[in-house]
Amino acid sequence: MEILHISAECYPVAKVGGLGDVVGALPKYQHQLGNFAKVVIPAYRNKYYHTHEFDVVHQAGMWLGHNWYHFNVIKERSNELGFDLYLVDIPGLLDTPGVYGYPNDTERFLAFQVAVLDWINEWQHQPDVIHCHDHHTGLIPFLLNYGYKYERLKSIPTALTIHNAQYQGQFGWDKLYLIPSFDLWKSGMLDWGGAINPLASAIKCAWRVTTVSPGYLEELYYNANGLEALINQERAKMVGILNGIDNVVWDPATDRMLPLNYDEDTITAGKQTNKQHLCERFGLDASLPLISFIGRLVGDKGADLLPEIIGRSLHELAGEVNFLVLGSGDPHIEWSLQQTRAVVSYGFNVHIGYDESLSHQIYAGSDFLLMPSRVEPCGLNQMYALRYGTVPVVRSTGGLKDTVIDFGDKDGVGIRFNQASVWDVCYSVKRAIELYRDSKHLDEVRLRGMNIDNSWDSSAQRYLEMYKSMK
Repeated sequence: MEILHISAECYPVAKVGGLGDVVGALPKYQHQLGNFAKVVIPAYRNKYYHTHEFDVVHQAGMWLGHNWYHFNVIKERSNELGFDLYLVDIPGLLDTPGVYGYPNDTERFLAFQVAVLDWINEWQHQPDVIHCHDHHTGLIPFLLNYGYKYERLKSIPTALTIHNAQYQGQFGWDKLYLIPSFDLWKSGMLDWGGAINPLASAIKCAWRVTTVSPGYLEELYYNANGLEALINQERAKMVGILNGIDNVVWDPATDRMLPLNYDEDTITAGKQTNKQHLCERFGLDASLPLISFIGRLVGDKGADLLPEIIGRSLHELAGEVNFLVLGSGDPHIEWSLQQTRAVVSYGFNVHIGYDESLSHQIYAGSDFLLMPSRVEPCGLNQMYALRYGTVPVVRSTGGLKDTVIDFGDKDGVGIRFNQASVWDVCYSVKRAIELYRDSKHLDEVRLRGMNIDNSWDSSAQRYLEMYKSMK
């Protein structure tokens, strides 16, 4: 099959969160299964763009409302990612250093979608499936169905994957003129809650809709940021497929970002050496259990709870635990963590920003990974932690519930709690310290986690089966 993935992110080209990891791995595994997977994302002016060579495969122009834009589609020359990578370059819109957060994001991603469809419209053949990811590509299924100039593409099956339904890309009807001409009788397929809602439109128009874990799909039926009725209405075409991780990139035995590689046979010494390097860098005591947080510092991740969790735990467990935080996001949360660091004299440090190499080192050097998420559609961090022998401490929600069994139960690999509250998390921190003190039990839990196969192999096969069911 020829599968065309369209996304705003793709690791290592451009990554903000789990969306980038998925789009950077799933096509590679589909390719290994004998399919022809391609990825199309915007041509951001980032490090990857400036350090790789590309060939121009398409040049054209397009109207976006009253403005005319020239655009190029360029293909990465080396094929180093294991699939064909295409970037859509629209000077004046997509030539930004970052992915999101610009005042004209609506126009930027609308233009990206139109350019992609205009390009596909020039192909001499058609892909077997167009796979859209999140709201940034959500208008593509609508335009394929009802856009006048894409009539010849109408028969191409479309799939939408919802990575996070909290973000829907809504914009006002005053911007309707930006969308290429379509059958106005079908305007209702764009509408949700009195606005043009790309995610809702894609749920209505795509042939199949997936979520990134079965648990998240169940949650969306009653908690989908206003889309609950629609998701229940479209239940027949919804399916939950658990994300995987790239076991080549995330392998402590070969990871070049680590001070010392290790495997199941050398896990105790290997993790201690990596922990020693990490603690020396951040002024922490390597003889104590190290609990880390890696991710966006936003409310969805429960990051606003971290300052009080850390402060209370260090007060109650003085000299018994270390905390380390890596992330960026809400300026107030960043400030609160930095203030906490200034107030406490021991046991905590924070690195504000995104650092891929440091994240690998934290997975390897930490004893526990904390994820107090309010919303976690799938979660990849807990899978990375398990792969590196780090025990995840997670809230029972979404994909975290699907992938982490509490160590108090049979075959347990982590610590689970029910509430995104300071009290519940602090209680779980105490459970983590108790587990740490029982070194034999801790080693058993670590090894069970390392032996879990969370790779993309089975999930990629499930996507292929779903594509075939759309024929």
